Amino acid sequence: MAVKLELYRVFKEVAEAGNISVAAKNLYISQSAVSQSIKQLETALQARLFSRSPRGVSLTGEGQMLYDYVRSALGLLATGEDKLSQAQQLLLGTLVIGASDTVTGQFLTPYLDAFHREHPGIRLKIVSGRSAKVLSLLKSGTVDIAFASTPADQEHLSTWPCFPTHSVFVAGSGYDCDFDHIYSREEIAAFPLILLERKASSRVFLEQDFLRSGVTLTPEIELSSRSLLVTLARIGLGVAGVTLEFVRRPLDAGEICLLKTDFAIPPRSVEMCTLQDVIPTAAASAFMEMVRSGTRTQM
Repeated sequence: MAVKLELYRVFKEVAEAGNISVAAKNLYISQSAVSQSIKQLETALQARLFSRSPRGVSLTGEGQMLYDYVRSALGLLATGEDKLSQAQQLLLGTLVIGASDTVTGQFLTPYLDAFHREHPGIRLKIVSGRSAKVLSLLKSGTVDIAFASTPADQEHLSTWPCFPTHSVFVAGSGYDCDFDHIYSREEIAAFPLILLERKASSRVFLEQDFLRSGVTLTPEIELSSRSLLVTLARIGLGVAGVTLEFVRRPLDAGEICLLKTDFAIPPRSVEMCTLQDVIPTAAASAFMEMVRSGTRTQM
């Protein structure tokens, strides 16, 4: 049995005012409209809700029981509306972002800092994972925004490129190789290779690029951590396949050096992804606009 919400609002006002004319005045409607609403509600519920007297109206036993629930329900609705309004004004809420630790550390941190300073009432939650994982979380509704390397399947996704990425090979500055030599794919493949684990999208992309030229990459060391790629290359355990944009500091510090090659691996990009058919929350929209405009805290 469906009863219009407005009838309950009138019922609550009459119960609290104890007088139909006062309730009508508070609701800015006529006394006859109030009386008609109470009659409709009593008919729909098949219960007598008020006792009438010359001095006004009072709740019956059944009316009192209903009033307790109506007051609670309308109170929750009012609270929900208030919370929604605050969320739309970025005064409270939660923003869930999916990204790898590397992307968070190398790119997102300044934006997270700036967003938190500007909207301290918004709770920021970061879910860590590689591209495939965070895209899966985005599609399931677990995260609001995902940062992933160029998604192969962009159906139902809205994407915005944040920055390009380039795959390169590096070794420790003291490694036994000729850094002036220009290496071929076959020569690179012959080194003791240090690569990310097989499920990493950058590893898959690198292997597929070599396979198109008939060269198979067989690493001696496979890791789940990008930082360990640099660490093990730095101490001379082999040649590491890395993302140039994520190893600028050790390169600039001379801890590792680039190997020159006679080939170039096509660039990719880290992209900000959302679902096409889902309207972003106010917090998600504000964060995406901050990233698009490049507004962030200088670190």
